[in-house]
Amino acid sequence: MPLTTEASTGAPVGVPVGLPVGVLEIGGSHVTAARVRQSDWSVEIVARSSLDPHAPADQLVADLAAAGRAVLTDGLRLAMPGPFDYTAGVAWYQGVQKFDALYGVDLRARLAEALDLPGTALRFVNDAEAFAVGEWTAGTTRGRTSCVGVTLGTGVGSAFLREGKAIRAGSDVPPNGELFRVTPPIEDHMSHRAIVAAYERATGEELPGVREIAERAESGQRQAIDVLNTAFIALAEALSPWLKSFGAEAVVLGGAISGAFDLTRPAFEAALGIPIPITVTANTEHSAIVGAAR
Repeated sequence: MPLTTEASTGAPVGVPVGLPVGVLEIGGSHVTAARVRQSDWSVEIVARSSLDPHAPADQLVADLAAAGRAVLTDGLRLAMPGPFDYTAGVAWYQGVQKFDALYGVDLRARLAEALDLPGTALRFVNDAEAFAVGEWTAGTTRGRTSCVGVTLGTGVGSAFLREGKAIRAGSDVPPNGELFRVTPPIEDHMSHRAIVAAYERATGEELPGVREIAERAESGQRQAIDVLNTAFIALAEALSPWLKSFGAEAVVLGGAISGAFDLTRPAFEAALGIPIPITVTANTEHSAIVGAAR
């Protein structure tokens, strides 16, 4: 069976033509197993499973292996949150409220053994990069020469793309292409924990998440509007100089907190100070799956 190449079809290198690509999209509390057809980048969700972010390493490996078996073809692509060594396949989670038990674990070796595969059959990719590449492949930034994807949730993920390739080095991007590494720390303002804490300070009321705060903002509550504006203004101020230096043509937002963007768009765009298209993805998970396959 002939093999595709990125140059000939845009499909993943080494994947037989017509064979779906098996993908795991992994978040802080879930794993989604999917198959992607490279001919049209259509996605079939096979299974969604819960992950206990505080489970021991053996349980997490077993849960990921079980999800992987459902979509295994010639190998498996895994979209993982950081901190993670994507080349070596080693997890470095520590103090990030998820997967601490995987700290220092060679996930490539453990999963390869569990799935009876060579380690080279497992490819790991940063989840924010996967999202950005998925949007460039089949989403709102499709075909842009230079674009930026930003995911907003437990933290801030980012990827700076040129011609669909992640740029991680150079003076025109943040260190490793990751906005959360810049100073002052953006996640002190733009993250689930920061927004919830800011709302509690403003009102004395503790709400479970950003969705509930956004609902208060939609109803016109001033404190909720101010809290969200503050978070998105901080994001705009951190992002603006990098968009300028990178020459970005468009930005796409994803992640759970991106759903609140329309409530704060005027404040965000004023702080950004750049006339650049800002869109919100229709489906973060779908885009990350497509990007991991690509």
